[in-house]
Amino acid sequence: MGSKVGGICLMLLTFVALTSCASANGGTVKEEGVQPAGAASDQETAPTLRQMAEKRGFYVGAAVNYDPFSKDAAYRQAVAEHFNMLTPENDMKFMRLHPEKDRYTFDNADKLMAFAAEHRITVRGHTLVWHRSLPKWVEEGQWDKEQLKAVLKEHIQTVVSRYKGKIAVWDVVNEAFNDDGSYRDNIWHKVIGPEYIELAFRWAHEADPDALLYYNDYTNEGMSVKSNRIYEMARDFRSRQVPIHGIGWQMHVRTMNYASPDKMKQNLQRLGALGLQVQITEMDVKVNDNKDNTPDDKMKRQADVYAGTLAACLKEANCTAFVTWGVGDKYTYLKEQDPKERPLLLDEQFRPKPAYQAVTDVLKR
Repeated sequence: MGSKVGGICLMLLTFVALTSCASANGGTVKEEGVQPAGAASDQETAPTLRQMAEKRGFYVGAAVNYDPFSKDAAYRQAVAEHFNMLTPENDMKFMRLHPEKDRYTFDNADKLMAFAAEHRITVRGHTLVWHRSLPKWVEEGQWDKEQLKAVLKEHIQTVVSRYKGKIAVWDVVNEAFNDDGSYRDNIWHKVIGPEYIELAFRWAHEADPDALLYYNDYTNEGMSVKSNRIYEMARDFRSRQVPIHGIGWQMHVRTMNYASPDKMKQNLQRLGALGLQVQITEMDVKVNDNKDNTPDDKMKRQADVYAGTLAACLKEANCTAFVTWGVGDKYTYLKEQDPKERPLLLDEQFRPKPAYQAVTDVLKR
């Protein structure tokens, strides 16, 4: 098991060198107002989260939304300074990239890729197959099985081929199971059948044999019916040489409801025994689930959840990345549900919160 996981980790780490070379070869233009990664101002002498992670050969990342990225220099600076992994939050989803059957729109995704190369940031591609963010031409099309397979294969291979050698990790299939372990009743499952998951992995691997391919889902970090089903799928895939390399744990959690480190450990170890990596891919920690807590109490509880999760991850060699679903509280999608929500490591001015310090302290151990 150790040699399999070690080999996968080595594949992932090579992308730091590749993105650095892309920048040196003049493939990108420096962003105005953004300091080089790791550069600190006179007031910022403490090591950043990114610097601490890189000392360990580990990845800390954030989902990056193109709208604030394109308009807010402080947002771009925060990404470059604090993170060495980037996930496009929306701009690589099917609807954004492939809005019409015969038309792709790569502009925003390409700009995020250029920024990542300039700042030596590894990219997680998200996501090739999902039941949401689909254009009408897919959802409302009258497809038979072979027709929809052709649509899906063409989409996957066009996108993956475009970024071959540039994207380290792909979330190939996202959220294919319900919480009870049954298949989600989406268009891919209805028309193609459950084999669409395996086919997606095989097609992605054909397009870029060096990319690491992940299945990504929520409420699958502990030991549950759903995580058992995902484990069984992964075990079956590994036994039949279906090219799957890891499982993504989204971890959209609350301070009052999250997986225990012991349950995470069990799941990490059984996936590691299959030779699979795990990455925490979309973490945020809602603090307003307990209305009785004071603001300081909420930040303390949030810090404890983040720190405990990262500590559990770092104890197992096959846990290779820790990504939050957003850069800072200013632009989190959760504000659409609660304008006072503050789920991330950086505040609305992109200043480190207690949770940021807590995860930095874990990385120092």
